Amino acid sequence: MAEQQLRTVLEGGGFFEGPRWHEGSWWVSDIYRHTVNRVTPDGAETVVVEVEGQPSGLGWLPDGSLVVVSMKDHCVLRYADGTLSTHADLTEHCGGHLNDLVVTDAGQVFVGDFGFDLMGGGDARTASLKRIDPDGTVSVAADGLQFPNGMVVSPDGGTLVVGETLGNRYTAFDLGADGTLTNRRVWAPLGPEVTGRTTGEVLGQLTVAPDGCALDAEGHVWAADAVGGRVVRVAEGGAIVDEVAAPEGHGAFACMLGGDDGRTLLLCCAPDFYEHNRAPAREAVLLATEVDVPHAGRP
Repeated sequence: MAEQQLRTVLEGGGFFEGPRWHEGSWWVSDIYRHTVNRVTPDGAETVVVEVEGQPSGLGWLPDGSLVVVSMKDHCVLRYADGTLSTHADLTEHCGGHLNDLVVTDAGQVFVGDFGFDLMGGGDARTASLKRIDPDGTVSVAADGLQFPNGMVVSPDGGTLVVGETLGNRYTAFDLGADGTLTNRRVWAPLGPEVTGRTTGEVLGQLTVAPDGCALDAEGHVWAADAVGGRVVRVAEGGAIVDEVAAPEGHGAFACMLGGDDGRTLLLCCAPDFYEHNRAPAREAVLLATEVDVPHAGRP
């Protein structure tokens, strides 16, 4: 595993999440500045839209409109022609803040939630993966997941892989054309089974906590390790074949492959993920490095 040189793309964030490469720029949510921002490769930042309920996962529907998670409202919002509207309200199916999402080629949106009050130190509970169909209909696609977070869809559209941040694993499903998930299986075990109940117990049992992630053309997942201060390149089966360390004093909480050739790896880094620390501070950074294998699939 070669040591990677990181360069700074942007400083002064609250907490960056949901990074995406789209139409020649990075797009990223800043949860505690309540903004979705477009960032050029050389670090020029433009606020695209404000989301008071705390923005997170980002994606684009087939018609080109932006969808963005509003975490505290439990909604996925749609932004088009300068107007922000509700694409779907998922309150009925949420046990905690809504979180990351991925959009399929057909326009289905898959989105997870925390499952419990993470910031308040509540006991850990499982959560569901929810599907929003193009007409806005909401259904539960899979349940019993331990903090479903970053997701990828294979280039052929036939497989969805989701990170279980508090489960030490990636879980895969066959993805049908209608959005149905079947053939659930562990795609990559990253540590022992998590048995803790309190937040502290669970965090203490994590080996790798897969957070925001990206798929590459060799079928590996680049994943931010929310407890390890790094991003890791994970092979199916669970082997970690490469890693990039975050700067000292920072954790890594999301990543994405992009750039014109798909080989730029963007890291979302901050000292920690706790709201009471991050909301008043402006210490989050976007960092980048180059890797050999380009982006593939979605997001």
